[in-house]
Amino acid sequence: MTLKECYEGLGGDFDSVLLRLNREQLVEKFIYKFLDDKSFCLFKTSMENMDYAEALRAVHTLKGICQNLSFTNLYESSSITTLALKENDYQKAAESMPQLSEDYHRIINAIQMYQSSKGE
Repeated sequence: MTLKECYEGLGGDFDSVLLRLNREQLVEKFIYKFLDDKSFCLFKTSMENMDYAEALRAVHTLKGICQNLSFTNLYESSSITTLALKENDYQKAAESMPQLSEDYHRIINAIQMYQSSKGE
């Protein structure tokens, strides 16, 4: 599997991230770091605890990471959730969680498949 194929699998824009980071090695480095990022877990826990300020901070961080890495689908779903929380529409934020979770896990799975294909 190539890095471009990985991006196709995760619903991202490979050409955009490559323009931004200039080298595939940097793209690879940062997508691997994404596997260790705790923003999604913090967001999920904060929503469960109804700590909406912390949930907003976490999902906003996730949105920024996705924008930088051109994770298009997750960027879009995290943007919807961020806006809902900024508007104190906690019901809409909760309703957006299944799509956000699906997009997040799609990325994690695609990165892990990419790693496996490289023997890492």
